[in-house]
Order: sequence, then C-alpha cells, then structure tokens
Amino acid sequence: MQAPAQLIGSSSSFLDAVERASAAAALNRPVLVIGERGTGKELIAERLHRLSPRWGGPLISLNCAALPENLIDAELFGYESGAFTGAQKARSGRFEDAAGGTLFLDEIATLSAAAQERLLRVVESGELTRIGSSKPVRVAVRPVGATNEDLPRLVDKGRFRADLLDRLSFEVVTLPPLRERAEDIAALSEHFARRMAAELGWRRFPGFTRSAQALIEGHDWPGNVRELKNVIERSLYRWADDETPVGRIILDPFESPWRPASLPGTGQAVVKIDPTGQASAMPAMDHASIADLRAAVMRYERDVLLAALERCRHNQRKTATALALSYDQLRHCMKRHNLLANEIEAKAEK
Repeated sequence: MQAPAQLIGSSSSFLDAVERASAAAALNRPVLVIGERGTGKELIAERLHRLSPRWGGPLISLNCAALPENLIDAELFGYESGAFTGAQKARSGRFEDAAGGTLFLDEIATLSAAAQERLLRVVESGELTRIGSSKPVRVAVRPVGATNEDLPRLVDKGRFRADLLDRLSFEVVTLPPLRERAEDIAALSEHFARRMAAELGWRRFPGFTRSAQALIEGHDWPGNVRELKNVIERSLYRWADDETPVGRIILDPFESPWRPASLPGTGQAVVKIDPTGQASAMPAMDHASIADLRAAVMRYERDVLLAALERCRHNQRKTATALALSYDQLRHCMKRHNLLANEIEAKAEK
C-alpha cells in the first residue's frame, strides 16, 4: 500500500482542521472538505479514509469537473453491455469500485442538477442501478465531497440541492489558505526543497538566501500549498547548484524579456524588461486601499527591485542598466530595502 502523503504544519488553524478530520474519520458518515485550490483537500480525504474503519478498503477518487454531463452517470454508477453505443462490455462505476471503502468526489459543486439528484438517491438508499439495467445494486461506501465553493450560498442561488447538502454535511472540514498559515511556509518550503534536492541528485540542500526566504514568506500564495511546491521545485531545478544557497525564486515560469505584454484589465502587475535592457513598470495597485503613501511607495519600489534582480539573474550591473540607474544608485536602493545579503552578492559576483 502506498505511504500516506504528509500533512505538514503547526499553525493553529491548520491543526484545528486536521484534528476535526481525524475525529470524524472514525464515524461512518459523509464529510465535506472545503478549501481554496491547492490547500490539500485530497490529503484530508486520504486522512479520513486511512483513519477510518474502512482503511483496508479502496479509496476511489473522481474529479466531477473533469467529466461532461453525459458521462457522469456511467462513471459513477457503471453500465451494462449494450447500454449505449460503444458499451461493448459491462463496467462497474466508481461507487461499486469503492465498495467497502471511501469515494472522494472532488469539485462536487460542479455537478448538474440531474447528477445531484441521482447522487442523492444513492447516498440516501445505498443502492444504485447501472445504466441499461433494472436490477439495483447495494453499495456500502462512505462519500467524501470537496469543493472550493460556498455550498450554502449555492443552495440559496438554486445551484445546489439543499437535501443533498444536508446528507453530505454531517461534518465539514474547512481548510485555511496558506496566507493564513504564515508560520508554516518556512517548514513547507524546506520540506519541498529537500525532496526536490534528492530527486535532482544533489548531495545536500544548501538552503535559501535571506532575500529568497523573505520573498517566499512574503508572497500571498493564491495557489496555496500546490503553488508553493511548484515554485520551490522549479527554483531548485533552475538554480542547479548544490553548493550555494538558492538565491533566485521563480514565482512565474512564464516571465521572460520577450513575454507578451499583459492585456488591459487583467489586473496583473508586470515589470517588463525588453531586449534593449530598458525597464518599464506596469503597476496594478488597489489605490483605494492605500492608507500609508510612503509605505506603499517603498513596497512597490522593493517589488520592482526584486523582479529586476531575478530577471537579470542577480547581476547587479545588468540590473542597474535595466532600471536606468548607476551601479551606486542600485546599491543604495538595495541597501535601503535590506537586499544586500552576502549570499546574493557572492552569487552575483561569481
């Protein structure tokens, strides 16, 4: 059996969610897992399964958003031979596959009204009927649903069945976003970095520079833990040096001097350096939320410096040219923003 994935974190909000899932695991009742994308909903579903009396049975997953409406019935409930064109032999559905275990229904809010009704019947009665058959099949399955939507609000809007929500919400585990788990970011980034270093065949993980660590811990992580994992792994892969602390964090893999400009209205902040070495800033600030002008200007200046340093691979002379500054002016700006970490200087001058 595959080893369970690790749940890493010590923040109180995260531990509360894990504790709630652990307590609910022992009961043979449906559970809903709510959280933004990348918060680890599938890991909580795995924990619910492995800590339950059904741990010896299968854990079957289905992403409800990945299937068109006409295939949902076949995937969930199965079909008999000849039930429709192309059904050359009978096939069990995910409910039957999960018999004696757990069925994880990810993105459950995307199910159509018709699919929700059919799902409700199975959850209520414990019986299903394959497509093309008239014989009901009993299934003993624990359903675990997951979504990043506010299901009670969808009920109010008529987009989700209230009776299905009642059936599925015996317990609800809501996962905090990573921005609310600031104390966990360092531990998570270290974990992902060490795993990636081993995968790359490095003798050791040399750590991050202070500036890189500050960038990691200061980012909002809208994609949560999944985004953090991708960024850390990508940054180590591109750094390709197991002797020097990682000093360049690749937040955006699409960033390039030749990247097409952002479309109007995207709200995306871009510092674009063209092939001639000139830099132009395209800010996207929420001006109405600014209460301290000096702090906002300082924060923006620091973001521009960090972006330019990354694009110039921390070569300070190239960065100064790109920003139309003298070398001494750039050094003065970096000092003002505490960006003159010894590790970065050593890497840049190498």
